[in-house]
Amino acid sequence: MNYSSRIDFLGLSAFVAIADRGSFRDAAVHLNLSHTAISHRVRKLEEDLGTKLFVRSNREVSLTQAGLDLLPKVKQTLADLMATVDGLKQAGRERQSKVAIACLPTIAAGRLPHVLKGFQQARPGVAVEIYDKSASEISDLVERGIVDFGVTIIASHRWDFDTDVLVDDPFVLACPLDHVLARKKQVNWADLEGHPLVRVSQQSGNRMIIDDALAGRCDHLFWQYEAQHLQTALAMARAGAALAVVPRMAFSSADEDWLRLCLLHNPGVTRQIGLVSRKGVPLTPAAADLHDLVRAIFTDGKQHGA
Repeated sequence: MNYSSRIDFLGLSAFVAIADRGSFRDAAVHLNLSHTAISHRVRKLEEDLGTKLFVRSNREVSLTQAGLDLLPKVKQTLADLMATVDGLKQAGRERQSKVAIACLPTIAAGRLPHVLKGFQQARPGVAVEIYDKSASEISDLVERGIVDFGVTIIASHRWDFDTDVLVDDPFVLACPLDHVLARKKQVNWADLEGHPLVRVSQQSGNRMIIDDALAGRCDHLFWQYEAQHLQTALAMARAGAALAVVPRMAFSSADEDWLRLCLLHNPGVTRQIGLVSRKGVPLTPAAADLHDLVRAIFTDGKQHGA
């Protein structure tokens, strides 16, 4: 935009104030300006427009025909502008009072409640909207700006995200306490051949990690069941229907009375859990506080071997 096409909002505001009050002096008081300053604004506006807007006399100020034609249009424009500004301010206040996050269901049921308890104490007036979704769904929510950030499986190909790795989460075998493999401290993938297994659906980020790590070896395993969620796979293992291969973080203390976890080797398979947000888009102060609190909780968990 070149200089000649810029809109002189200060001059237009002075023009409306004088037209409404019929006086330079009263308009100057209303705008908290000196008489000289408001006169300068009007003179500059008239010069830019190339026409006179007021007829001045010793007793009164009246509008020229150009001023009469311009006044209703300027009033409507300024009113629309103020409504837009007020709307942006209101939206900004709402963003400050609400945070939206997305996270994996295992995290939503595991560490997230502890994070939110601390966040409530730090910012009691901020509402939090939680989307417990799959990794692919979380990426979509972050990309579209529906959520401020996500806690999910880190994907190396997402160059458009800012990422912060929190923890390496190994995949383990969950089996009933009386199962023959429960006596092993570690289990090789080859040991699983012949045993009924349950895995999560192909749309899951966890499934893709396992498939990539095992390559062709997956074909030799007896994947008798396929579930949509990790908690369903764990329930199958608790019932003794199948052995479940799940991330360590999917296992809760409530499972310890029913299941044994065995580390999987040859190969060891690990997923990276981290924070993701849109690259170059700053978080609101409230979202940044929650983002930092998530990082702190996970860091503390790593120090305690959780």
